[in-house]
Amino acid sequence: MARVAIVTGGTRGIGEAISLALKEAGFTVAANYAGNDERAAAFTERTGIKAYKWDVSDYDACQTGCAKVAEELGPIDVVVNNAGITRDGTILKMTYQAWKEVIDTNLGGCFNMAKAVFPGMRDRKWGRIVNIGSINGQAGQYGQVNYAAAKSGIHGFTKALAQEGARAGVTVNAIAPGYIDTDMVAAVPPEVLEKIVAKIPVGRLGQAHEIARGVAFLCSEDGGFVTGSTLSINGGQHMY
Repeated sequence: MARVAIVTGGTRGIGEAISLALKEAGFTVAANYAGNDERAAAFTERTGIKAYKWDVSDYDACQTGCAKVAEELGPIDVVVNNAGITRDGTILKMTYQAWKEVIDTNLGGCFNMAKAVFPGMRDRKWGRIVNIGSINGQAGQYGQVNYAAAKSGIHGFTKALAQEGARAGVTVNAIAPGYIDTDMVAAVPPEVLEKIVAKIPVGRLGQAHEIARGVAFLCSEDGGFVTGSTLSINGGQHMY
C-alpha cells in the first residue's frame, strides 16, 4: 500500500510541483489548499490528485483536515509544509494584522500540521516532515520582517523537531528555495526582477521542479539518514 503524503499549498506553484513529484515517486498525495476552489478543481482534474480545503493557520482545521485525509486515504506518513503567504512592507508601514497573518500561516501552519500527524508517525516508527523555508529566512530581506521571521523560525523549528523524531524513524528537514519562477515572483516588477537575477550566480531563476526533486529525496527511504538539515536550493545566491 502506497504511503500517504499531504502537501500544504499543494495545488499551485512550488506546491503543485511537489505534489506531482511525490505522486511520481509512488506516494498517494493529498494536496491542501486554502481558498481558490476553481483552481483546485482544475488541479485535481489535470493531475488526478485529490485536493482538500482548509486553512493551515487554523489549528482545529488542521486536526479535522488531517483526520479526513487519513480516513479517506490512509495513515499520513509524509507532510510537506509548503503553504505560505506574503504581506510585505517596511515595519513603519506594516500593520499588526499583516505581521500576524504571515506568522500564523507560514510558521504556525508548520506547528499545526506537525501536531496533527507527528503522534501517528512516531507510533508507526516512520515519517517524513519537510518544511519549506526561504533564502529570505536565511539572509533577511528589506520590507519582509514578517516573512523573514517566519521562514527563519521554520529552520529552528525543523532542527528542534528533528531531535524529537529521530529515534522513532521520523525525519524532519527543511528546504530553503531561492527565487523560483512562480506566479509570486512573476508579479515582481521587471526592473526589480532583473536586479534579483543579476545577483544569482547561475544567472537565472529556479524552477519549481528543482525544489520538488529535493523534497522527493528527503521523503524517500534513501533520505532516512538525513534529519535536522536545511537544503538550500538557490542557484548560489546565498551560501549558508
